[in-house]
Amino acid sequence: MRPLPISMSDTPDDGDGDTAVVTKTRPKTAKPPLYKVLLLNDDYTPMEFVVIVLEKFFGINHGQAVEIMLTVHKKGLAIVGVFSHEIAETKVTQVMDFARRHQHPLQCTMEKED
Repeated sequence: MRPLPISMSDTPDDGDGDTAVVTKTRPKTAKPPLYKVLLLNDDYTPMEFVVIVLEKFFGINHGQAVEIMLTVHKKGLAIVGVFSHEIAETKVTQVMDFARRHQHPLQCTMEKED
């Protein structure tokens, strides 16, 4: 489709011979808040299980999953991803359900990103 040509008679005139420019302002839509998903350390969940969780639910490759698992183990927690509220909530639920089905006390939480 070709644009229509605009003639000088199509532009607004403020009466003094100068042409005026009309601009449309669009309201800015605020970005939705993001949420960090965190894994918390415990003394019972096997390290291998945490690696499986990271690979299965967060799509993290094996090497990165091992690094994150070690961070959880050494520091007590690690951020495993940042998502919209709905996705973060789903990930937390999936991880918690999977851990319970396998009888592990692994904790996964979410918190609003600053």
